[in-house]
Amino acid sequence: MTTFSTGGSASEEPTTTGRSDRTLLARLRHLYGDAFALVYLGVCAALTVWAFAASAGENEDASFAGVIPVLATAPASLVGLALPGGLPTFVLAVVLGALVNAAVIGWCSRRLRGGPTR
Repeated sequence: MTTFSTGGSASEEPTTTGRSDRTLLARLRHLYGDAFALVYLGVCAALTVWAFAASAGENEDASFAGVIPVLATAPASLVGLALPGGLPTFVLAVVLGALVNAAVIGWCSRRLRGGPTR
């Protein structure tokens, strides 16, 4: 059996797909690196902080402050709210809803500008 060597090491061999060598940070940058997605995540974070600040007050209507971040991150956050629990479930639902929606916003923005989709 004859083997041929190109003189390079085994680590220099090309991969069959270009996606396998991407790091987690590169994938996250691709998903959430778009300006529209980042602005959306910032707005969702600000609304969530505002909801916690408004709920801490003694205002009777403050109990509805949590509805605003949930509506801003719908429909994915509505699925998360179906889980049992209190404050941790609310935070998890809003965070997951914001991340899912930001990924969709970033994808739509790249597609409309004609940028890379991978």
